[in-house]
Amino acid sequence: AKAAVDIALHDLVGKLMSRPWVDIWGYDAAKAPYTSFTIGIDTGDVVRKKVQEAAEYKVLKVKLGRDNDHEMIETIRSVTDKPLTADANQGWKDRQKALDEVAWLKERNVLFVEQPFPKETPLTEFAWLTERSPLPIMADESCQRLQDVKKLYGAFNGINIKLMKSTGMREAQKMVVLARSLGLKVMLGCMTETSCAISAASHLSPMVDWADLDGALLISNDPFVGTTVVDGKVVISTKPGARITVRP
Repeated sequence: AKAAVDIALHDLVGKLMSRPWVDIWGYDAAKAPYTSFTIGIDTGDVVRKKVQEAAEYKVLKVKLGRDNDHEMIETIRSVTDKPLTADANQGWKDRQKALDEVAWLKERNVLFVEQPFPKETPLTEFAWLTERSPLPIMADESCQRLQDVKKLYGAFNGINIKLMKSTGMREAQKMVVLARSLGLKVMLGCMTETSCAISAASHLSPMVDWADLDGALLISNDPFVGTTVVDGKVVISTKPGARITVRP
C-alpha cells in the first residue's frame, strides 16, 4: 500500500516537472541493464519448454532450494548455455553443503546466488559462506528496508532491492545510494507485479549490477502499459513521471 502511494506521487511529480524520474535522479537511461527471466521449479519437459520460450532473454534466473537443484540446472544446460542466476529461496540449511553447491554452480556459468539460507539464520553463517564463496552471495529475503542495508554489510556481497518491500521508489533509491557507498553489489528485483511497479523500478535500473524485472511478463492480466523489454533489455521511456499509463 505504501509503495502504491509512493509510486503515484512520484508519477505526479514527474509529470508536473515534465521529466521522467531517470532524468530527475540524473541517471543515464541508455545504461539500463538486461533483465533476467525466471524459470520456476517444474518437470524437465516444462523447464525445457520455458527456456525455449525465453529465447530473447540473455540471462535466465533459476529457482532452486529443493532436492532437485542439480536436475534443474542440468535440464536448463541441456538446451542453453546462457548465463544463469540462482535463487536458493532460503532452501539450504548446511553451510558446508551450501559452499559445495555454490562451487558446483560456478562451473555451470552461474553469475551469483540469492538468499542461500533462511532469513532467520544468524548473519555469521551468511558471512562464513560469503567469505569463502567463489560467487557473489546476494541478500533477498534478508533485505527489505533501508535500515537493513548497513547491517548486511560483511554478511553478503550485495542486496536485492524490491519496491514492494522498500515501500516504493524513494526508499529504494536511498538503498541504492547506501549500498553503492558500502561497495555492495546491487540487484533490482520484483514480485509478481504489473507494469505499474516494474516501470517505477526501471528508473533505478541504470544504477544496478543486475535486474530481475520480469514480474509483468509472468502475468496475463496486466492493466498497465509502461517500461518495455526489447531483446531482453530494459527500455525506459522518456515520457514524464514514472512512465505508467492504463492499458486501453
